[in-house]
Amino acid sequence: MSHFNIVLVEPEIPPNTGSIARLCGATNCTLHLVQPLGFSTEDKHLKRAGLDYWNQVRIVDWPDLETFLGRQEEQKLKFFTTKTSCRYTEARYQPDDFLIFGKESKGLPPQIRALYGDLCFTVPMANPHIRSLNLAMTAGIVLYEALRQQEERGVTKKRS
Repeated sequence: MSHFNIVLVEPEIPPNTGSIARLCGATNCTLHLVQPLGFSTEDKHLKRAGLDYWNQVRIVDWPDLETFLGRQEEQKLKFFTTKTSCRYTEARYQPDDFLIFGKESKGLPPQIRALYGDLCFTVPMANPHIRSLNLAMTAGIVLYEALRQQEERGVTKKRS
C-alpha cells in the first residue's frame, strides 16, 4: 500500500482517535496528532478503541498546527471540512499526502480554510439536517479513496 498521513487537529473524542489509529495501523499510515488534545493518550477509551494495535501505529505528536504546517510542503496537504463544496473524490491523492481533519466540535479553524481554500475537500451528505459525519468514518472514507486512486494508477497492487 502507498503511504499516507492522517492528521488530527486538536481531536476531542478518544474513541475516534483510537479508531483512526487502528485504521492507520491497518493501512500502514502515519497518524499525526496536533495539540492540544482533548484527552490524555493514556485514556482507557482511546486504548480500547485501538485494542492491541498501538505498537503497529507510527504516531507523531505536534505542539500546534502552525508548527505542523511550517514543516510540510503545501502540495502534499489536503484539508477536509463540511464548509466547502469540492468533493473528496475530486482531489488527486499522491503517496505521502497529509489528510488533515479538524476537531469534532468545530472542524478546521476558519483561517486555515481561508488560507488553504483550494486544498479543502468534503464528503458530501444528502441530508442537510445532518451537520457532519463521525470523524473516524470520514477519515476512513477519504483514506480508502486515496488508496483506490493509487491502485487505479498502478502505484499499488491489488491484494489477492
